[in-house]
Amino acid sequence: MRIFENFQKGVNLGGWISQFDKYDKVHFDTFITKKDIEYIAGLGFDHVRVPVDYNVLETEDGEPIESGFRYLRNCCDWCREYKLHMLIDLHECYGYSFDPLKKDMDRRIFFYDEKLQARFFKLWSRIAEAFKNDQDIVAFEPLNEVVLQEVSDAWNGIVKKYIQLIRSICPDVYIVVGGVMYNHVSNVKLLDPPADDKIVYNFHCYEPFLFTHQGAYWVDYMPSDFRIKYPLPIEEYRRISKEAIDVSNGVIFLDEVKELGPEFFEIIFRDAIEAAEKYNAPLYCGEYGAIDLSDNPSKINWLRDIHTAFKNHGIGRALWNYKEKDFGFVDDSFAEVKDDFIAVL
Repeated sequence: MRIFENFQKGVNLGGWISQFDKYDKVHFDTFITKKDIEYIAGLGFDHVRVPVDYNVLETEDGEPIESGFRYLRNCCDWCREYKLHMLIDLHECYGYSFDPLKKDMDRRIFFYDEKLQARFFKLWSRIAEAFKNDQDIVAFEPLNEVVLQEVSDAWNGIVKKYIQLIRSICPDVYIVVGGVMYNHVSNVKLLDPPADDKIVYNFHCYEPFLFTHQGAYWVDYMPSDFRIKYPLPIEEYRRISKEAIDVSNGVIFLDEVKELGPEFFEIIFRDAIEAAEKYNAPLYCGEYGAIDLSDNPSKINWLRDIHTAFKNHGIGRALWNYKEKDFGFVDDSFAEVKDDFIAVL
């Protein structure tokens, strides 16, 4: 399988210019600075994934916000200075959001509304124009986490048009494309064959969900006081899942899963790896991580296991998340495991 060169060890800058609490210039100016990029490079990462919401880059009427583009430009310049690469991820677009907290969002309409799509393409043409001279270090991700499986065919159609648009402006940029059901690894196989040799297949991995999202307030069925260690015998995970959160499906219930460890990830990555190998496309995990409510030894165990599978197959990845957003590793507790963390990377 081909390697996504220079995008092998990354971290997300979530919560900066996406998923922020409120539109606040002070936050945008201070949450991520040049010092953060220097620190990230010093930890051994080779790239950052930069989620950005449309309302940082354009007004509700669709007019460009130059100050919003400047945050991306600054980040790109800092990355160049510290020899990092940068993936620009449109985390939300006008008319669509993956965010489970936005419960009234119609997550279907964007995929069938030509006007919403036209605005999406217009924004991306602006992004492409702004970074057409940075194709040596920048990659593009059209949209974060398509939620509904039923829109898979429509999404493939949008991606086809997106690739044609981007190629007219940035012929050499890498384009990172994820699938449906929150970009679940099992749905990479539903993506169309890559249009050219600079298309990268993308997935996210928060499995086993019971561990990575323990106590998560945004998961409706998850008790806030629920805690679990990693690893435990798979039978324990299945029993606890049924009894504690009343969930009896998901990848931990697959017949071929006999235990939690590197083999678990080998099994759940299998279809995605086969699709990537079939089309000689690089494979990339744009998000993976364990919630900050999990204990540090369990986090390191989990990271070691998933990284083993990544390394076995040359899968690039970007950890969620650098700072805050319930997954950040830059806090007081990080010092306890910093050496182990760097070793796992």
